[in-house]
Amino acid sequence: MITTDRLTMLPLKVEYAGAMAKVLADPSLYTFTGGEPPTVGGLEARYARQIEGPGREDEQWLNWVIQHDDDLIGYVQATITSGTAEIAWVIGTAWQGRGYAKEAAQGLVTWLRTQDVDRIIAHVHPEHTASAAVAAAVGLSRAEVLEDGEYLWSTERQAR
Repeated sequence: MITTDRLTMLPLKVEYAGAMAKVLADPSLYTFTGGEPPTVGGLEARYARQIEGPGREDEQWLNWVIQHDDDLIGYVQATITSGTAEIAWVIGTAWQGRGYAKEAAQGLVTWLRTQDVDRIIAHVHPEHTASAAVAAAVGLSRAEVLEDGEYLWSTERQAR
């Protein structure tokens, strides 16, 4: 569990699928990432796979749902390989614009810095200004090179 001033990041459980399907139901959440709102059954299957992990000793999948008061409002995740953590965050539409993404991502980054992680990265679509602002706020710097249509943000300075 990771806690911040307003949020608690709870380790992922399959039982969260019903509530999270409602959080993730707005199609606009997928504008920059692609995909569509998941079903409860789809989330249950995805969560079971995520909890099981990659099955490789050199890779970890870490997933948390974000709780504010009694509501689940989104998720954060990190995939760790060779000392690098690739992070992502999603906040449901109803809770956006209140600083929750920044707070959750900062909580995750702060926690990762206590682990055996040398580098933290994120991939952000060039037009997703809200996620770019979160990445910058948690100490990531943007590279000027696009990878698969997204900018790489990293705790390391990138060549420009």
